[in-house]
Amino acid sequence: MSVKDLAEAMERGKVFFGLRQALKGGKKLKNVFICKDTRDEIVEKLEAAKIEFDVLKLKEDVAKELNLDFECEVFSVRK
Repeated sequence: MSVKDLAEAMERGKVFFGLRQALKGGKKLKNVFICKDTRDEIVEKLEAAKIEFDVLKLKEDVAKELNLDFECEVFSVRK
């Protein structure tokens, strides 16, 4: 999946933002994405929870492409 796929999932209302939502989502999640410049402690928490993730671009670039007025490190897509 790419940023474009993430944007399409946002239009369908299937995207959660942030680490807490990714940790709570469990088996309800299809994909988890992190930004290239995500903090190490966030990555460690995802790995400790055995959540697989794909890496996207820098936070700033992802926010621009998704037309967000905030930066986010973790995105989760529901099934």
